[in-house]
Amino acid sequence: MASNKIARINDDIQRVLSAKLRDIKDPRVQQGMISVTRVETTGDLRYCKVWLSVMGLENEKEFRRGIKSAGPWLRRELGSVLNLRYTPELVFELDHSIEYGAHINEVLNSLDIRQDGEAEDEH
Repeated sequence: MASNKIARINDDIQRVLSAKLRDIKDPRVQQGMISVTRVETTGDLRYCKVWLSVMGLENEKEFRRGIKSAGPWLRRELGSVLNLRYTPELVFELDHSIEYGAHINEVLNSLDIRQDGEAEDEH
């Protein structure tokens, strides 16, 4: 039963952070489209690891600095929205899976592959 509670809390944190990330005014953070791809909270609700995917990321080092400086504000906002015994400390990680998937899709679309219905005119 505890794992269901943690899963619900993870979903709530993901929903709230997705909305609050749009409100950050720091230009280091607003480099592209930010998505919260995954959230994992420890069982004691002390720490929460948040995976972010950013499409159009220009400078990863500056983004990391900006999101780290916005962390306390996000934690405070999270605590005001969610009624938890402890508001977890947020740890941010970058998730490159969406960019990688987009790159693979580009590569696949650029290949010259014949479809099954196409006839070969090499005779």
